[in-house]
Amino acid sequence: MRRLRRTKIVATLGPSSSDRAMLGRLFEAGADVFRVNMSHTSHEAMRDYVAMIRALEQSYDRPVGILVDLQGPKLRVGNFANDAVMLEKGATFVLDDDQAPGDADRVLLPHPEILMALEPGHRLLLDDGKIRLVAVETSAKRTVTRVEVGGRLSSRKGVSLPDTMVGFSALTAKDRSDLEAALDAGIDWVALSFIQRPDDIAEAKKITRGRAAVMAKIEKPQAVHQLAEIMDFADALMVARGDLGVEMPLEKVPGVQKHMTRAARRAGKPVVVATQMLESMISNPVPTRAEVSDVATAIFEGADAVMLSAESAAGQYPVEAVTTMNRIAEEVETDPIYGSIIQAQRAEPEATGADAIAAAARQIAETLDLSAVVCWTSSGATGLRVARERPSSPIVAISPNVATGRKLSLVWGVHCIVAADAKDQEDMVDRASRFSFRDGFSKAGQRIIVVAGVPLGTPGATNMVRIAFVGADSVEEA
Repeated sequence: MRRLRRTKIVATLGPSSSDRAMLGRLFEAGADVFRVNMSHTSHEAMRDYVAMIRALEQSYDRPVGILVDLQGPKLRVGNFANDAVMLEKGATFVLDDDQAPGDADRVLLPHPEILMALEPGHRLLLDDGKIRLVAVETSAKRTVTRVEVGGRLSSRKGVSLPDTMVGFSALTAKDRSDLEAALDAGIDWVALSFIQRPDDIAEAKKITRGRAAVMAKIEKPQAVHQLAEIMDFADALMVARGDLGVEMPLEKVPGVQKHMTRAARRAGKPVVVATQMLESMISNPVPTRAEVSDVATAIFEGADAVMLSAESAAGQYPVEAVTTMNRIAEEVETDPIYGSIIQAQRAEPEATGADAIAAAARQIAETLDLSAVVCWTSSGATGLRVARERPSSPIVAISPNVATGRKLSLVWGVHCIVAADAKDQEDMVDRASRFSFRDGFSKAGQRIIVVAGVPLGTPGATNMVRIAFVGADSVEEA
C-alpha cells in the first residue's frame, strides 16, 4: 500500500481500537505506526496488540511500527482528610513528609527527592497547572509555599515542577517492568516520559541494548534546555505538547515545537508532534478549523510524523480521525508553498561520506527528475540520511531486516520493503527497479537512483550511487 504523502501518522490504541478488524481499518485509513500507552495498558493487553499488529503486517506485506510509550514518574500529593480542600490566593500551604491526612494548611508530598531539590522561588503546579504555588522556605522535610493561583485541590492530584531538577531516574520500577515486557514482545520504538537529562536516555539504552530504538519525549523545561545533549543520545524526539503546556507558558509551546522540529531535522533524527492535534474528534466526526491548521503547521514544518492520542484510543470516531489527518497531510504536501519551506529549511550535509552521498543522490534525483530514490539499507542509517535531505522524489528503502523496516515506518517519506539482501551490484540495481515499479513509484522507461553501501550488508557504509533505467524486463518480472 503506497501512501500518497510523506508525513507519517501514529495512532494510539485503546478501547476504541482494540480488535484486529479496527486495526486493519486504521491502517487502511493511513496509520503507519501504532502507539501503546503503558499508562493504561497491561502487559497482557500490550502483547495482544503486538500479536494483532504482526498479523496485520502479514496480511498487507508491509512493515508496521510499534511504539510503546512508558508512563514515567507520576508525581502526586497525598490524601486529604475530607478528600479535598480550597486553597485561597495568598495563603500559606505546606508540603511535607508527614503521612497524616492533609487539610487546608498542609499535605503529604510522598517524594523526598522533590523536598530535597526544591529551592525558594521554585514553582509547583498542581492539578495540570490549575493551582500554582511558589516555594518560600525549603528543607529536606518540608516546603512552605505561597498560593499564587488558588482553587479546589483534591487527593492524589499531580505535581509539576518547571523550575526544579529532581534527582531521580525517568525510569520507575513500573517503567522497567513495562520496558522488559515490551522488548520481549518485539516492539520497535520505546518512548521515555518526563525525561530531564541525557542520562535518562543513556539509562534506557543500557536496557534496550539495540533491541528497540529510543524516543525522547520532550515535555519538561529541563529537557528543552538540554535538547542538544539529549538529541545526541536519543534515536528520535517527540514534541509532547500537553505537559509542555502545563510546565511552561502556553504561548511558548509553538516556538519550542518549531525549534525542536528543525533541530531534529538537522540531526537527521525523526521527530513526532503529539497531543490534542484533533482533540474535538474524540466526540465529533469532524475537527475544528483551528485543529486542521495545527496539524497542517506541523506538516509544513517538516515533522516526520503527527500523532493521534485519545482520538484513536478512546474516541467515537477513530477511523475518521486517521482519515482526516491523512487528507490534511496529502493536501499540505501538494501545496507549492510546502516544497519551498522544506527546501529553505534543508541543512547542509555533515562532513561524512554517508551525508555527502545522500545529498548528492537528492540533488541528482531532482536535477534529472528521477522517479525514486531507492536505498538498500541494513541498519536503516542510509534511509535516515536520505530522508534528512527531504528529496522531492519518493524514497524507497529496501532492507533484509524486518526490524529496520519497522523502525523506518516512522521516518518521513520512507516507503519500506523487506526483502532478501542483494547478491551483487547488478542484482541490487535490478531488484531496486522491479520493486519501485511493483509498488507504483516508477513506470517503464523512467529512471531511478540507487543508494547503497559496498560491500553489501555493511551497516553505515553508504558509499555508492547509481542511476538505472526501469526497463521492460523489470516490468515483466514485477
